[in-house]
Amino acid sequence: MERAELKIRRFKLDDGDAVIDLWRRCDLIVPWNNPILDIERKLRVDPELFLVGLIEGTLVATVMGGYDGHRGWINYLAVAPGCRRKGIGTVIMHAVEERLGAIGCPKINLQIRPGNEDVVSFYEHLGYRDDRMISMGKKLSEDPAFPR
Repeated sequence: MERAELKIRRFKLDDGDAVIDLWRRCDLIVPWNNPILDIERKLRVDPELFLVGLIEGTLVATVMGGYDGHRGWINYLAVAPGCRRKGIGTVIMHAVEERLGAIGCPKINLQIRPGNEDVVSFYEHLGYRDDRMISMGKKLSEDPAFPR
């Protein structure tokens, strides 16, 4: 697959099942994140930063960008296992970075879960560096999809 074959566009509602299937195949779904709710929430905030990549009509990549007015964030970067190491991740990351830059975002952060350290070199190749931060979180929802 050549990079030129990759079409990047904004997420559409009809993409939902294919996106969730891709996230499952990429081991991005964890018990405390309901992918349906994650998509619904994203569509309410910066939906133009939720991108999908397609080759010949087949969804092969996703990325969710976000911007809070201070920092940008990357979530759910996924490339289909059979399509990796072909430049697809780089192309879709550049697409979301361009969109974030165009709205004034000065810096992008992302988090890597333990067990997924293989992607560190990919992000380093794109210019990301370890900021030596501690990531903390607090659940605000009583939703069963969000255990305490």
